[in-house]
Amino acid sequence: MSSSPIASGPLVRRNSRRVVISHGGREIVVGGGAPVMVQSMTNTDTADAIGTAIQIKDLARAGSEVVRLTVNTPEAAAAVPAIREQLDRMGVDVPLVGDFHYNGHTLLTEYPECAQALSKYRINPGNVGKGAKRDTQFAQMIEVACKYDKPVRIGVNWGSLDQALLARIMDENAGRAEPWSAQAVMYEALVTSAIENAQRAEELGMAGDKIILSCKVSGVQDLIAVYRELARRCDYPLHLGLTEAGMGSKGIVASTAALSVLLQEGIGDTIRISLTPEPGGDRTKEVVVGQEILQTMGLRKFTPMVIACPGCGRTTSTVFQDLADKIQTFLREQMPVWKGKYPGVEAMNVAVMGCIVNGPGESKHANIGISLPGTGESPAAPVFIDGEKKMTLRGEHIAEEFQKVVLDYVESHYGQGHPA
Repeated sequence: MSSSPIASGPLVRRNSRRVVISHGGREIVVGGGAPVMVQSMTNTDTADAIGTAIQIKDLARAGSEVVRLTVNTPEAAAAVPAIREQLDRMGVDVPLVGDFHYNGHTLLTEYPECAQALSKYRINPGNVGKGAKRDTQFAQMIEVACKYDKPVRIGVNWGSLDQALLARIMDENAGRAEPWSAQAVMYEALVTSAIENAQRAEELGMAGDKIILSCKVSGVQDLIAVYRELARRCDYPLHLGLTEAGMGSKGIVASTAALSVLLQEGIGDTIRISLTPEPGGDRTKEVVVGQEILQTMGLRKFTPMVIACPGCGRTTSTVFQDLADKIQTFLREQMPVWKGKYPGVEAMNVAVMGCIVNGPGESKHANIGISLPGTGESPAAPVFIDGEKKMTLRGEHIAEEFQKVVLDYVESHYGQGHPA
């Protein structure tokens, strides 16, 4: 037997500066010990102000705490103030982040209403210009950010790395007695680019607590290696995410694998899960995945969790699968209203189990649990509330009756005036 208790939980969070992203009276804090923030990005044509505003509303309703949108053309820049106004009319106060490449210096300068309507700018130092123009155009973007007191994310991407900087790093490597591998050179170029451009922004007058960094790559091990080094060499808040996670289960698994390692090590202040949507798929899925990563790791709570068994030969009926799906969907759909009406409800656990083996035990550990009958078992479903069996449901309307049990529990335990 060990002489000390088994430790649990992530490592101590890395110390970082505190950056505030705001709109109106809403403030989102990144870094400085604040909870890890979940963000997302639209995939609409930004020039379509109504369509973009609707998608932003959906993303915000799903839980995206800031939403980024592409600002790539004069038409897109001109639409940003209209998008902000439409969101404000709908009561959606989510801060907006403008994503700029190539012509950001021009758009921010020529469309001041756009520059003011955005709450933050994302600048890719590899795409701000080439040669002598690069420093000037980067400086123009920082000047606008300082003028309107906007924070920036300096987002390096290995698909668009500053070629002059990469050449410099390669030349330095060639002079080593034992040159590094091409992979190590790429890592160094990514980290150096992020930090040097952040330092350049400060030299241009930007406050150090207005800067967030990211170094986006597509490989899991690459991301882990780069962010470990970036975290070691600076104290700016860090935005985590694979640049092209992929589609479906591949994208979810890759993002979870990479981000979970870093978050467990205390690295990361805001995340985005860059999923490729299925044709006609829901963009909000990336928000849900980001929230579930943080919640399953115990870092934040967003919505009541549903615990359900995987099923086996004892559970040939699909009743427990259908019920688990219905309850999980019901809980997530209620959260936009519940989070204001029932404080603390996001910490609730609900168990939907499929047979007698683990059903009663798991149900007792949850706030509310139901153990549905497995193959050959009595057609009865005991319901447990806070560890005690309270009732048994039978018949064709178990799902509806159990949903009402859940709703009654929420109202009685998290509503105004509930016992402390």
